[in-house]
Amino acid sequence: MPLPRSVRIPSLPRIHHGSWFKRLSGGLITGAADDDPSGVATYSQVGAKFGYATLWSLLFSLPLMIGIQIISARIGRVTGMGLGQNMRDHLPRWLVVATIGLLVIANFINIGADVAAMGAALQLLIGGPAIAYGMAFALLSLLLQIFIPFARYSPILKLLTASLFAYVATVFVARVPWAEAFHGAFVPAFQWNREYAVAIVAILGTTISPYLFCWQAAQEVEEIRASHQREPLLQKAAQGPDALRRINIDTSVGMLLSNVVAFFIMLTAAAVLHAHGKTDIQTSADAALALKPLAGRFAFVLFAAGIIGTGLLAVPVLAGATAFACSGATRHVYGLEYTPKQATFFYGVLVVSMLGGAALNLTPVDPIKALYWSAVINGVCAVPMMIAILVLAQRTSVMGTFAVRGWLRWLGWTATAVMGVAAVVMFATLGT
Repeated sequence: MPLPRSVRIPSLPRIHHGSWFKRLSGGLITGAADDDPSGVATYSQVGAKFGYATLWSLLFSLPLMIGIQIISARIGRVTGMGLGQNMRDHLPRWLVVATIGLLVIANFINIGADVAAMGAALQLLIGGPAIAYGMAFALLSLLLQIFIPFARYSPILKLLTASLFAYVATVFVARVPWAEAFHGAFVPAFQWNREYAVAIVAILGTTISPYLFCWQAAQEVEEIRASHQREPLLQKAAQGPDALRRINIDTSVGMLLSNVVAFFIMLTAAAVLHAHGKTDIQTSADAALALKPLAGRFAFVLFAAGIIGTGLLAVPVLAGATAFACSGATRHVYGLEYTPKQATFFYGVLVVSMLGGAALNLTPVDPIKALYWSAVINGVCAVPMMIAILVLAQRTSVMGTFAVRGWLRWLGWTATAVMGVAAVVMFATLGT
């Protein structure tokens, strides 16, 4: 449902084609949100355990990420609707209910894990109660989403992407054998055992996650609603060439940033932790604490501060993706440009997702086990959601003349096949 003109935010002056940094938005924010505290924990665990032997997987996953995220963004920009609404309108109801249901559960757990990591990181830096800090971070993120219209909130998220460079800086505090690192990045060193296979599956599941598909499509919709200039491409096809070019560049930059940062996190863990025999890392806070005696206080502070910054970016994306998906799939008004009174169900899901996920830390639930099951659920959810996205993107009844064809379609199906294999490996190793 389009936002009434009476409540739209006044459009900013038209951005010239050369100001590409100003035009980076959904892709950049989505890519940065992929390196959430839970992702930091995964990359740290893998780097600490296997050293440089898994760095190649980040180069391998990069084009797959770019492909599926571009397709998701295009669906939002072309139709003016989020993935949940498009799935509801064009796909079997049982598939929509099952897929969105799994997405909600996984996001709920992920929010709890990320909030816990942020609280633990601040506790490491200044002392005090980690749970209280985590709940305060969750409440802050929620209030910003509720009371600041998207047109003004999006630049805040964009600014938070700078926190990722803390992980880049951390590498240069450590002593990295660059020849060995580059060899690990460009020459796959496969290890034919269960633990290595699980590590590769964990990396793929962390870099290609369902909530990212929903968020990037939704942000394209939000930017249409917040502007008097943009219209869905089905209604304004003349905007197509410029819009698709922007999406391609925005998404490529965002996913490149995501994987470069993941590379540096893994590299830091390999060069400092693995090299000193510290291979048992459970959380992102564990990784930060382990760095302190080995790489010095500066590296420790950078790493811990990065956890907080990325959490402030990722947690609202997780909660927002949940609200967008649920509202679109149930025929409710959705969008951060609406007020809570105009989109009661949407904001209700947002509040329950954020505070409910954070409240998991007040229960006896083990956050490590919860995050493990979140990864399993994401593995189940990712493949059917990717298939749904590709089916929608290829249909002219949905996308008109902007239906996805050629290299982008094949890249999307390749990503889906790879995630399918990863899911099979994941289930084959469960309980073993």
